[in-house]
Amino acid sequence: MELNQLAEAYVKLVLAVGQHDPGYVDAYYGPAEWQAASQKLPLADLLQQAEELTAQAQALPAAEAGQELRQDFLRLHVAAVRTYIAHLAGHKLSFDDESLALYDARSPDLSPADFDPILAELSQLLPGEGDLNTRLSTYAKQFEIPQDKLDIVFKAAINESRARTRKYISLPEEENFEIEYVKDQVWSAYNWYKGNSYSLIQVNTDFPMFISRAIDLASHEGYPGHHVFNLLIEKHLVNDNAWVEYSVYPLYSPMSFLAEGSANYGIEVAFPHAERMAFEKEVLFPLAGIDPAKVERYYQVQAVLQKLTYAGNMVAKLYLDGDIDTEAAVAMLMKYALSDEARSRQRLRFMEKHRSYVINYNLGQDMTKAYVEKLAIPGDEQSRWQVFAELLSKPRTASMMKV
Repeated sequence: MELNQLAEAYVKLVLAVGQHDPGYVDAYYGPAEWQAASQKLPLADLLQQAEELTAQAQALPAAEAGQELRQDFLRLHVAAVRTYIAHLAGHKLSFDDESLALYDARSPDLSPADFDPILAELSQLLPGEGDLNTRLSTYAKQFEIPQDKLDIVFKAAINESRARTRKYISLPEEENFEIEYVKDQVWSAYNWYKGNSYSLIQVNTDFPMFISRAIDLASHEGYPGHHVFNLLIEKHLVNDNAWVEYSVYPLYSPMSFLAEGSANYGIEVAFPHAERMAFEKEVLFPLAGIDPAKVERYYQVQAVLQKLTYAGNMVAKLYLDGDIDTEAAVAMLMKYALSDEARSRQRLRFMEKHRSYVINYNLGQDMTKAYVEKLAIPGDEQSRWQVFAELLSKPRTASMMKV
């Protein structure tokens, strides 16, 4: 089997797996007839197909010049499909084995002791005494965006992130998006890429949105995050190169490591710290009716909270491996991730649904940042954007980003 035949078989297999899990196919912009012909086959049949494809992928001859990354990328994705079919069939892996098989990466081993110094640092920044979670909740409440101002604040953030991205990345003239506000989801926002450079961006309003999340979500879901990532792949790899395997995006695959990691890292690419502080102070805080004089201290707190992101991986691993129960997991999230009880329970529901996917946000961000900043000219924004855009247009998995 040659590479293009393997790519087609891979796409059709992913679409067939999507018949068992509607959320598995995150985006598809390949031939419509393939999707229409996809049937719900027994998992045992799909697993056999996946094993055959995995063997064929491993037996491919040396890649032609210019297709080395493509071939390596496809091999890892075929193997990940096989892992997920086995998961659906009841074969559960440990947290670390699952993340390695699905996302080509493994989160660092951390214990509560690793986070205690960070909690102590945060305690020095927050007013009041006693329970840190309660103090943070009380402090953060003043930075909630009022419901009637959410749309104008979020649109201002996404329009700014779009303008900043367009300065450095050539985007199709027709590219566009729609914003929709929803409820009762396990995520805070989601980009549904529809093809033809168009996205539906949904924002979950189960809880009030903190002002810091406006730029974060606008950049992550939109520019230069998921929307840009998908449209660049569609343009350069599917339309220009006819590499059909990139026309489907299976959620539980190595693609997500870069998708989530680049979307998180893209926040600071689009908004370097000083520029973000200026925009928050001059535009977003006033639009939300929040005192701009509080910007600096608020973002000092956010910077320390960012150091706690791996606490979620620690809790997910303990919980999903059966080492702690639900209430212990909620308590650990409240203590080490410092989300309140309601948000901690929502986050646990996300972990139950998406399992080791959580590593893609923080480890993905850190590895994407390390890759880009090793190749970019230090202090040169143009160079950083160029390397970043190149990575989005020619995706690499976690192991392929080790430079």
